[in-house]
Amino acid sequence: MRIFTVILFFSLSLHGLAIKDVANTVGVRDNQLIGYGLVVGLNGSGDGTSSKFTLQSVSNLLQGMNIKVDPADIKSKNTAAVMVTAKLPAFAKSGDKLDITVSSLGDAKSLQGGTLLLTALRGIDGEIYAIAQGSISTGGLAARPGGAGSHSTSASVMGGANVEREIPQNFAQSSDLALSLKVADFKTAHDIERVLNEVFDADIAVAVDSRTIKLTRPEEISAVEFMARVLEQDIAYTPQSKVIIDEKTGTVIAGVDVEVEPVLITHKDITIKIDPNNQNELAQNEIDMKDGGAIDPASNTLRISGPKTTVANIARMLNKLGAAPNDIIAIMENLKRAGAINAELEVI
Repeated sequence: MRIFTVILFFSLSLHGLAIKDVANTVGVRDNQLIGYGLVVGLNGSGDGTSSKFTLQSVSNLLQGMNIKVDPADIKSKNTAAVMVTAKLPAFAKSGDKLDITVSSLGDAKSLQGGTLLLTALRGIDGEIYAIAQGSISTGGLAARPGGAGSHSTSASVMGGANVEREIPQNFAQSSDLALSLKVADFKTAHDIERVLNEVFDADIAVAVDSRTIKLTRPEEISAVEFMARVLEQDIAYTPQSKVIIDEKTGTVIAGVDVEVEPVLITHKDITIKIDPNNQNELAQNEIDMKDGGAIDPASNTLRISGPKTTVANIARMLNKLGAAPNDIIAIMENLKRAGAINAELEVI
């Protein structure tokens, strides 16, 4: 089966970005919530009798309504036990709506058309911060691998939870604030320090390491106004070169300027020779594959020529050869080990 490799190109040249695009405000973050609940109203696609915890949960629910039922007597397959997750944003207030994700815990075949019953969502401290309930929709998640149409065991509820408890915040009174870079880099930390001290005409920013910049708020400016001005400042920023490979599909995502140095590599029956010389000359028995590449079918040797060879060139050539995803990964990893690729390599 032919593997299609998709190349996405990103410009990695020096350009300006707002500080909010490269750094987070320390302490201003989402909090994860989780809860256990029941989805009812399923058309025979819920948990079977092998999911004992579902039967016990239904029995406990009915008992709370003064209806005593032995779990062993429950035969309905219209109910499914689920785990409910959500993110509680920073500064969320009581009554705010949260989107939730519902995932089957038992052997339910589908959650399509179900209704989530009242479910408490707790934080890491065990306290209840939100309450979820409502009709669920599998439409947004059904296209994921493993889910097909009405047979999805994951579902979402837009605005399906209400915030009940607020996380105490003292942001308005904060005088000492801090930024945390999304990607640690000494130069970026120093640039932010320099730009902010110039803008405020005072030493209000100190880069303490490659990720953290401590800030001192001037007394005449509120914390909200101060952070608004800080986060909107532009800095010169060069994104780090990166190559990402999807292990399942063989998809390669790389910057257009990620070059590969001249190298000779052999993997299984594939040999790749990056040769900047003889750009327009085909050796005997070689077939022109365009894109600066030629292949010798007898030895299955791929020669890529030209003054500049990129990860994109190699990925396209491997795609034409019909290389499997694991072969693409192995070749890229060995190019990285050999020092031929000067970029971070990530396999997902």
